[in-house]
Amino acid sequence: MARSTHQALADQRNASVLISINGELFPRDEAKVSVFDSAFLVGDGIWEGIRLHHGRFAFLDRHLDRFFAGLAAVDLDLGMSRDDVVAALQATVDANDMHDGVHVRLMVSRGTKKTPSQHPSNVIGGPTMVIIAEHKVADPAVTTQGVSLFTATVRRPAPDMLDQRLNCHSKLHEVIALIQATHAGADEALMLDPTGAVATCNATNFFVVRSGGVWTSTGHYNLRGITRGVVLDVARANGIPADEKPFSLTDVYSADEAFVTGTFGGLTPVATVDGRTIGSGDPGPVTARLRELYEAAIAADVAR
Repeated sequence: MARSTHQALADQRNASVLISINGELFPRDEAKVSVFDSAFLVGDGIWEGIRLHHGRFAFLDRHLDRFFAGLAAVDLDLGMSRDDVVAALQATVDANDMHDGVHVRLMVSRGTKKTPSQHPSNVIGGPTMVIIAEHKVADPAVTTQGVSLFTATVRRPAPDMLDQRLNCHSKLHEVIALIQATHAGADEALMLDPTGAVATCNATNFFVVRSGGVWTSTGHYNLRGITRGVVLDVARANGIPADEKPFSLTDVYSADEAFVTGTFGGLTPVATVDGRTIGSGDPGPVTARLRELYEAAIAADVAR
């Protein structure tokens, strides 16, 4: 049975969550945006995924830095300050009486248009901001068993085509890569950059462990994930060599361990890549140690 790094335990409370659309709360079944919205028409928007941990948003400053940098890069004026966005996030989880084990999706589009078109001048009014908060706890079976990856033929484009550091709504190339992987019998896709080096997965950042140290890609062709950055920081702070460098599938197939990182799943072991067992195929000691350090970093961040 296929697994996913975003696989969550079922929670009946999600059927009745309230969703924020431009500051107004709607029951899940009534939450709608226009068919003329820029995100639906042309994938024009920026988003973030954030965890609520013990009543606090984990690594919120890092998420907001990336969020507002993305808005600036696509020339999208939200018309809200950082404090305004934080207040909107807090109001949404408060309205749902949420405190822990929550994943929040913050999405902003350029807004509703008067006609289907790319041109920003066709926007009527301001941006559309949607906040979806759900009770979501990662399925522990995924952490125990790991995931399988398949190297897709779809490459990550260069920054002058669609900068992969933008957390934008335009994700079709990632979806196609994932479809290839699932048709090949894997759980998720591994994607290469234009040079043939390993870039990232379709929805997570990829790491290998070799000789006690960790490698991940340069970051030029992938989203610089918040969890990715925290893992690099805690590894270096605790004497684990951590490099951002180009490497190939040859290095992947002979790795001692591999794992992926993401805001929802944290660190998820990779058992196989292209049918090749990585290491023993079981979660390795470096992955386990980094998961402990990452969880400690979350606890320290929300305690501030």
